[in-house]
Amino acid sequence: MEKTEIITALSGLAHDTRLDIFRLLVEAGPQGLAVGEIGEAVGVPPATLNHHLAQLKLAGLVRVERDGRKLIHRADYERMNGLLSYLTSNCCKGSPCGG
Repeated sequence: MEKTEIITALSGLAHDTRLDIFRLLVEAGPQGLAVGEIGEAVGVPPATLNHHLAQLKLAGLVRVERDGRKLIHRADYERMNGLLSYLTSNCCKGSPCGG
């Protein structure tokens, strides 16, 4: 990932509600969750939820697919792994890290 993509992804996660939503979608796995399920789990009003989901989509961290009348949101695991890889590449200059 390019540095600008990393910054965009990190800014997408830089809000407590968006971070909660993203973690929820990561936990949900590849089947994802419908908007209503996400809203129930995080307890935010629909308009606020739509705003946060849109920000996560713009950040490239969430993908959306229509399933009949439902919009299913899924974490983009490839993008997430790219972000983690960027943040941890060359960790400790190749030496074992303390944990």
